[in-house]
Amino acid sequence: MSVSLEQTPESKKNHRNRARLARKLEGGTPGLKGTLIKIALLAMVDAASMFVALLFVAKHQWLYLSVLVAVTLLINWVYLRRGNLPAKYLAPGLLLLVAFQISIVFFSGFIAFTNYGALHNGSKEEAATSIKLSAIVPDMEAPFLYVSLLEDKDKQVQFLATDINDPANPHVFLGGENYQTSAWHEIDPADPAITYDDGSMNGAPIAIDYKGYKTLSMDEILNRQAELSNLKVPVGTNIDTDGFMALDPSATGVQLTRYDAIYDAKADAFTRVSDGKAFPANETTGFFEAKDGERISETGWRVNVGWANFSKIFGDESLRGPLLKIFSWTIIFALASVLSTFVLGLALAFLFNDERIRGKKIYRSIMILPYAFPAFLSAYVWKGMFNTEAGFINTSILGLDKAHAIPWLTEEGPARWAVLLCNLWLGFPYMFLITTGALQAIPSELTESANIDGATPWQQFRLIKLPLLLISLAPLLIGSFAFNFNNFTIIYLITGGGPSGDPSLRVDAGGTDILISFVYKIAFSSAVGADYGLASAFSVLIFILVGSLSLLAFKRTQFLEDLA
Repeated sequence: MSVSLEQTPESKKNHRNRARLARKLEGGTPGLKGTLIKIALLAMVDAASMFVALLFVAKHQWLYLSVLVAVTLLINWVYLRRGNLPAKYLAPGLLLLVAFQISIVFFSGFIAFTNYGALHNGSKEEAATSIKLSAIVPDMEAPFLYVSLLEDKDKQVQFLATDINDPANPHVFLGGENYQTSAWHEIDPADPAITYDDGSMNGAPIAIDYKGYKTLSMDEILNRQAELSNLKVPVGTNIDTDGFMALDPSATGVQLTRYDAIYDAKADAFTRVSDGKAFPANETTGFFEAKDGERISETGWRVNVGWANFSKIFGDESLRGPLLKIFSWTIIFALASVLSTFVLGLALAFLFNDERIRGKKIYRSIMILPYAFPAFLSAYVWKGMFNTEAGFINTSILGLDKAHAIPWLTEEGPARWAVLLCNLWLGFPYMFLITTGALQAIPSELTESANIDGATPWQQFRLIKLPLLLISLAPLLIGSFAFNFNNFTIIYLITGGGPSGDPSLRVDAGGTDILISFVYKIAFSSAVGADYGLASAFSVLIFILVGSLSLLAFKRTQFLEDLA
């Protein structure tokens, strides 16, 4: 038996279609216009990357620079290489996913193992500089000198100071910021190069000019106020030990000023000049601390603390105490929000799905109005309605006087009902929309067959419609639970997490605080200072918790499919 290798017209057509599809997936051959547009867009991307790369180089951020270069090369390779059409479409989305979600997760995980916060927000070098600047103290035993601000030929500011504590024997000094070229020194008051003012102070003239220098006018002083206020004119070769002359805030005089804390880079420690006490760097706590635990300053630096933040969550009584209460309320709030909005949305979807109702489109449009308004505006309106004395709910709806008014926002129980009611108003339109769509997707033949078999409307709902609805809506309900688990906005806008809890705790644990609002208070606490490391540790735990619950819930959706 022989086999014919000749292709039929139909097979030739199929072969051409497959070849055309393959060329399409490869991206085809771009025209001149498309090529020029692609090159122009890539050029803008490369230019922006180069600009950011220069910033990283200036700040010595080599890791970020390496990542930026790798990503830029990858983008150019994807879009300049022929083919890889799916990669060209997926690349922007993947980059945004990495930039705004995955990187945030990794960054939060990194911060969770550090002491990063208000007291530890920089490097050790930055902390040492800040401590040194904060340790500047005037020498109260040194005389106050009246000053005139001069400028030399190199545009460097000089202090021409006059000591008139002894009017019969005044002293005149001159010096600039650079001790090597313009050292602080005393001038003979009879020097003819000195010009004194016409008046006198305590019977002694004040030096206002020196030949060869330009005297700064008041306007020039005001324009350079920031520069002059930070000007330090050393009085000796070592500014740390000898001190310096600093300008008075009024810019009329200078006084000898010293550093009360001197940093020794070799010993990696500060020494307090007033009593000679040493404060070595503690790499465990991120502070310069003495052996007895005293800190020279509350300014520290960021260090890795391992699992200390996680240990603090469960070991610190001020955190562990309210944690169980906040966690249980978070679960209740998320479940109650999902169930209430789903039940109301489902009921309205069934109501407006009835063919006997006229004007369904108008009613459906009205139902989604709460979803169309900005959530924060609705929240503020509800907050006003919940006002105890003058709120619309107490005065108009319930008709209660001030003596019997419900304290919606000042007591824990009513405040929780308030946030649930507001969240119901904001959330039911979404559930109404998705249940309406899912309900209309159920084949009408199923309902007709159930009617023929004598099933009641309740039986049709319980045994046919609800299981089919849950199969399609279960992922959305899980997503809604995850959203409400971290629904910071509604809590913050309505109650701010209040009413306030135990005042003895280091962080206020309010009656309506959920985990995410409690984490916000930890991260931006005004009472004990921001603690981003501890807040990040909480965020990691919340991420793991929500992810685990969502994974478990998605697995349980298989049960719904089997039930259907």
